[in-house]
Amino acid sequence: MKNPSLRKGTSGNKTGKRNTKKSTGHFLQKRTEYYEFIKSNERNYSVIKMCKVLHISSSAYYRWRKCPDKNQSPASKALEQKVVEVYNCSHKRYGSPRIKAELNNNGLQISLKTVAKIMRRRGLKSIVRKRYRVCTTDSNHSYPVSENLLNRDFSTDLPSRKWVSDLTNIPTYEGWLYVTIVMDLFDRKVIGWSFSSDMRACNTTVRALQMALINPSAGKEMLFHSDRGVQYACELFRKKIASWNITQSMSRKGNCWDNAPSESFFKTLKTELVYQQTFGTRKEAGSAIFDFIEIWYNRKRRHSSLNYQTPYEKEIKYLNRYA
Repeated sequence: MKNPSLRKGTSGNKTGKRNTKKSTGHFLQKRTEYYEFIKSNERNYSVIKMCKVLHISSSAYYRWRKCPDKNQSPASKALEQKVVEVYNCSHKRYGSPRIKAELNNNGLQISLKTVAKIMRRRGLKSIVRKRYRVCTTDSNHSYPVSENLLNRDFSTDLPSRKWVSDLTNIPTYEGWLYVTIVMDLFDRKVIGWSFSSDMRACNTTVRALQMALINPSAGKEMLFHSDRGVQYACELFRKKIASWNITQSMSRKGNCWDNAPSESFFKTLKTELVYQQTFGTRKEAGSAIFDFIEIWYNRKRRHSSLNYQTPYEKEIKYLNRYA
C-alpha cells in the first residue's frame, strides 16, 4: 500500500493543502545545514560530488558561500555576533564550552551545540593547543622529601586550606625567565608568583610564597603541595613553611598528576599566551604574564573545575555568603 501522505502532494494533512510556510522554513533550514556540511568538508571531498549526493546545486552553494548571512533572521545574526564578541574578548582563547558559559552568565540562554555550530560557520577555533609537556623539576638532591598528603584531593570548601605550587621556564631572547606560582585550590586563584633569571629558591619559590602569605586567611591549618624539586625541599624554603606552621606535601617521584592544578595553569599560560608570541626581554615576558594572571586568569577566565565560574566570582560568592 502506498503511503497516503505522499498522494497528491498532501504531506499527510487532511485538507490536501500544503503548509507552505512550514515546509519552506524547514527546507531553508535543511539546505543551510547541507551548505555548512559541504563547507566543513571541502578539504576532504569534491564540492561537486557532495552537492550531487545531497541534491544541491553547486552554483547555489557557491552563492551561499559568498554571502552565508543572506537567509539569517535578525535574531540569529545578533546571537552569532554575541558569540563572535566573546570569542574576540577572550583573545581567541575560548572554545564553545566557555563561550556558552560566558553568554549564560550574561543572561543569554544558548546551547553548547548552537555555539559550536556558529563557531564552525564562522571558522572560529580556540588557539589552545592540546600538546604540552615541560619539566623543570630537579629532584636529584639530598634534601628530605615530604609525604604526598594531598593525595590528589584537589577539592576544598574553604579558602587557604590547600595551596599548590610549581615552577616553569619561559623563553626570551635574553634567556630563560623562571616563573613560580602559588594557587589556592578553593577558587583556583593564583595568589603568589615570582619572576627570576635564575632558579635559586630565594628568587623563585620563597618569593612566590612570601607574596601568597600576604593573604589574610593564610597559615591556618594549611597544606602546601608541590613537586619534589630542590627549590621546595631545600632548608630555606622548609624554614619559611615551618615558621607559619604550614604542613608540607610533595608529589610522588615522576608523577605530574599529583600536582595537576599547577600543571594545568602552566599549560594554560603557555598555550594561551607564550606560544602565541615571542618575548625580547625577561621584563617584557614578565609584564605579559603579570597581565595574564591579574587581568585575565584570576578575574575573567572561566574554569571547568569551578563549574565555569571565574576565580573572582567564586571568591565573591564566598565572601557574600559570610558577610
